[in-house]
This record gives sequence, C-alpha cells and structure tokens, in this order.
Amino acid sequence: MKQASYLPYLRRGAGLLAFAGLLAGTVQAQTPVQQYGLLKVSGNKIVDKNNLPVSVAGNSLFWSNDGWGGEKYYTANTVNWLKNSWNSKLIRVAMGVEDGGGYIGNPTGNRQKVKTVVDAALAQGLYVIIDWHSHHAENYQQQAIAFFQDMARTYGTSPNVMYEVYNEPLQVSWSGTIKPYAEAVAVAIRAIDPDNLIIVGTSNWSQDVDVAATDPITRYPNIAYTLHFYAATHKQSLRDKAQTALNRGVALFATEYGTTEASGNGYVDATSTQEWMTFLRQKGISHANWSINDKAESASALKPGTSPTAAWSDGFLTPSGSLVKGYIQNWNGSTTPPPTSSGTLVQAESYHTMNGVQTETTTDAGGGLNVGWIDTGDWMAYTVDVPTAGNYLVEYRVASLNGGGRISLEQNAGTTMRGTVNVPATGGWQNWTTVSHTVWLPAGRQDIAIGVPAGGYNINWWRFAPATTTTARLASEPTTAAAALYPNPAGEQLTLALPPAQGPALVAVFNARGRQVLTHTAAPGQVAAQVSLRSLEPGIYTVRITQQGRTTTHRLVKQ
Repeated sequence: MKQASYLPYLRRGAGLLAFAGLLAGTVQAQTPVQQYGLLKVSGNKIVDKNNLPVSVAGNSLFWSNDGWGGEKYYTANTVNWLKNSWNSKLIRVAMGVEDGGGYIGNPTGNRQKVKTVVDAALAQGLYVIIDWHSHHAENYQQQAIAFFQDMARTYGTSPNVMYEVYNEPLQVSWSGTIKPYAEAVAVAIRAIDPDNLIIVGTSNWSQDVDVAATDPITRYPNIAYTLHFYAATHKQSLRDKAQTALNRGVALFATEYGTTEASGNGYVDATSTQEWMTFLRQKGISHANWSINDKAESASALKPGTSPTAAWSDGFLTPSGSLVKGYIQNWNGSTTPPPTSSGTLVQAESYHTMNGVQTETTTDAGGGLNVGWIDTGDWMAYTVDVPTAGNYLVEYRVASLNGGGRISLEQNAGTTMRGTVNVPATGGWQNWTTVSHTVWLPAGRQDIAIGVPAGGYNINWWRFAPATTTTARLASEPTTAAAALYPNPAGEQLTLALPPAQGPALVAVFNARGRQVLTHTAAPGQVAAQVSLRSLEPGIYTVRITQQGRTTTHRLVKQ
C-alpha cells in the first residue's frame, strides 16, 4: 500500500482519521487464533478454519527442567513480549521429562510451568505447542498418557493448543518403537479431544520424516510429523528428505529449528537459515525457533544475564535472536492459494533481499501478506529453481489505487533484462488482478529480481510456468480491468464501475462479522451500477463482486 497515496484522503478531515483508527483497532484486535481458528491436517498441508494452507511462526522455550536456566522465562511476560515485539503467533512449551528437574522427578512443578505459559498464550490468542520434551519417550509411555489426558481435559476445547507427544527420538525404529508409542498416546488424547493437532517426533532427532511417511499413523485424524533442523549442520539433503515426506502425503511441522550447528553452538549460518526459511515458506510449513533463553550458547535468542521480567529491547538479543526476529515479525500466515494451473508460485514477501518496500496484511484470497510501498527504483530479489531453459509465462498478482506502474524481471544486478509488463490501475490497493508476460529463462537455481521502473502498486505473489503457444498468446493480450467502487467512504449510495462483460455482476456485501447483509445484481454489459446503502449501519464492510467467474473483494466504509 503506498503511504503517500493516503495523503489526499487524510486532508478530508477527522472523519477519515477516525475511520483509520477504527480500522487499525479492528486489525490489531484479531489474534492469530481468531484469524485462522483450529488448525488441521489436509493431505500434506496444515490448513486453517477455511481449509486454506497456513504457516505460523514463533518461538520455542528452553527445557523447563528445574535449575537448567530456561525455566525463568516460563512467564506471561515472556509470552506477551513475543507477541507484541516479535509478532510471534506460536509458543512451544518444551517440558523436560526424564532428565534431572523434569516432569518425572517433579510433575507438579513442571505442570504448573506449562500451565502458566499455556494460559498466557490463550489470553493473547496465540497458538501453543505442549511438548513432551524427551529423547526416550517410549520409556515413559504411561506417564505421557496421563499427562496428555490431563492437558486434553484442561485445554482440549481451545483451538490454540497442539500436542507434541515426542520431541526428538534418537536412532530407534519408527515402525517398531515410535509409532506404537505415538498411537498409544494419540488414542488417549482422542478419547477426550477429538480434533486438536497432534505432532509426532520422528527417528534420528526428528529428521527421518521420509521414513515415517512410508508408514504413517492412519488410525487417528489430524496427525502431523516433526521436522527439526539446525541451519549450520543440516542443508539440502534434509530438505530433500522433507520433500520426499511431503510427496508421500504427510504434513510436517518444524517445531524446533536453530540458526547454528546441531549442538546449539558454533556459528550462526544466516545463508543456510535463509534457504530454510524459503523452503518453509514455499511449502507452507510452520516453525518455532530454539530457544528463548540466555544460556551462553549460539542458539539462545537472549544474551546472558537478560532479566526474565524486563521489557527487552533489541539490544538484549544475540545474533541468532536478531536474525530470527526479522523472519518471525514478517512471516506470512495464511498462504495465498496458488493459481489452478501448474508452475512455481512465489509469495512476493519471500524475497531474500530488497530495497525500499514493506509488507502489509492483504485481503486477497487466502489472506497473509502482500508487498507494498513500492516506489520507482525499488526491487526485490528471490532465489528460484528453473527446471529447463526456455520461454516462461510469468504472472504477477497486483493492485493499484489509481496510478498503475511497471514491473521488470531482471537478473545479474539489473544488467540482464528479461522483460517488462505494465500494471493497470485497479481502483484500490486491495483490488487484485493478474498481469503477465512471456520471458526466456535459463535453467538451474538462480536469483531473479523484480525491478520497479515505475512504482505505484502492490504485489501479492508471482508465478512462472513453461509457456505454451496458448499461454504466450494470452500473455500478450491486454488484461481486463478490475471492478471498482466509489465513493469510499460512502453515504447512502455506492457506484460500481464494472468492466464490460456478457454475464451479470453479482454483488454481495458482508459486515465485520462476516454476515451477508446486502446483495445486488448488475445486468450483463452494465458498466456503472448504483447500489443503495440506506439499509446499512455506519461501519466497515467487505464488498465481493463476481463477474464471469472472476471475483474481487473491496473494503468499504459506510458513513
């Protein structure tokens, strides 16, 4: 959204300023759980209440064990800070089990630590993973059953809660050891809680997800599998195993990852972390970073001596904490559904470097984020894999209030120009349309940049697919203009500006609670339609216009 484009509207007076405050309050008031609801497994994806793929990002606490140092951060203060400062949507409660100071030795104390954090997460509307943080959970099956039954009775009606029944199995058999244990715990949970997500660790420190995918748990619904990685140790070979698991149809959840070596120490590998973040974003995999602690190790997010009660500034963060905070703050939640045709979809906000742009929440299909504040001279760079050299149809999901602009697809720091395409005015920063052009691309893993020779638009996603004769022809044809509405804010009457079409335009208006409150049908070929708003109370509404199979959504303010 172009910040400068608000200025003419702000001059209209206090009425719009009041609306801006109302809108900001409305967005701020919606918590992650209110937005996405109960998470569930659908095929190899985790989806939200609307069955759209969703990926949430957050933090893992350190072991809860007495005297280990991380337990001091098991507080509501920590949860509140992570939500407000980091934009965390997920907290993982890593309850230690068999080691000293853990649940086996002190069940009451550790349960209370878990409860403190879970209650705080529920109060903030965050997702929370209750983690049986063990390397030998099969030796404590009965204790695990009793604990998770307790948690299910206490929290099973809350969509916030997920159960991680085994943190990191060691080099033990999936089918012979881990799966039987997980099924025993799952049946105990499902007897009380029929639907909250259950996450199961996999062999070899939760890396052999491909092995688990050959013999998945099928007796109980809503099961995902744990993928753990440490960026300085685990590289493409582990991503290949994860891709194999996805190809076999199971859903993955990266309940723990680090930016360092697997020991938790060593150097912070920012390049490998970025490669992992790109993979998780492309595959729609949720993740929690290890760990919120001040231990003197590289994986800790906080510097040694950081008080558990302070209002922490960025000066308290370690290099790992600073790196991860940037990813979590800007993580896309719900992922925009890819176009129906094949190809590689790239979320616009998944750039690895950029100049000048910002992200914001989008109302386009699927929600999540789009890139905005795009000015002339800005750019965004991405790493993609192009399967073969040849001509590709490249599509961009764009919106522009009234100015439009131009996109250039570039490589080699802008010295190689692959092609340009114009962006039309769509009548609003969230009135989305798709533009495309055909370009030639070389084969292989490569950096591609979206340059901005003329700014004034938003981008939600872009996609490339091998160009056929048909797609090349369509790419060269002008894009049909999007529907628009005015004035906005509106009084008792709204005007719809519609592109010429052979079919009718179906208009539906929804209030802030999602209830349909008004409908209107514009006749085929009608390019301007008047809609009476007299029956509507002042407030914020969503207008959905469907014409010849194409739907656009618009935010409307009724004064």
